[in-house]
Amino acid sequence: MKESLTDTLYTKQLKSGCVILSSKEMMKKIFHHNIRLLAVLLPASILFQGCVNVNQGNPPMQSSKNKVTEKIFKSDEEWKKVLTPEQYQVLRQKGTDRPHTGLYDQFFVKGRYYCAACGLELFESGSKFDAGCGWPSFSEQLESGHIEEHRDLSYGMVRTEVVCSRCGGHLGHVFNDGPPPTGLRYCINSTSLVFKNEDQLVKEKSADSTDQQGVTND
Repeated sequence: MKESLTDTLYTKQLKSGCVILSSKEMMKKIFHHNIRLLAVLLPASILFQGCVNVNQGNPPMQSSKNKVTEKIFKSDEEWKKVLTPEQYQVLRQKGTDRPHTGLYDQFFVKGRYYCAACGLELFESGSKFDAGCGWPSFSEQLESGHIEEHRDLSYGMVRTEVVCSRCGGHLGHVFNDGPPPTGLRYCINSTSLVFKNEDQLVKEKSADSTDQQGVTND
């Protein structure tokens, strides 16, 4: 019996030593290829969508354009010698003060706040406000580049950690629920800070001027 034209199209044929598939088998191969391709691309697509959702729910904080080039590097043993146990736990081990217990939580004297580990200027009293969260809160850093931000995924949360840009000491976190015009809330551990009031700053400035004059006269 002669094969029909349809049977012929759906049969493998040999040509130049290669197997040529019928149109039906070719469609079947294309179908299975697409299924395998979807199996690879679908999980990647879901993962990408999840990343987009995380970013939308946690908009990026204001980044520091200027970086402090001077860095301080110390070993853990060296830090333990210059910091109190509480300071070491917070600044070097990323610990946290208990809420409403910090020295500077309800502290509103005029002056400036410095990194307790290396003395870098961080905040001014004019940017401090009572957020009611239990930790000292500031709406902006004193100098751009004095604070660095890192993505923090600890404790099942997505937060932005802030550290001293000179020594890398842990300060706290920054959130997008602060007052205008910045809309930021730097939530900082009191243990990470040291404070100098206006009188201290004036005396230090006067002493520096005197020292500079002495150098010039010499």
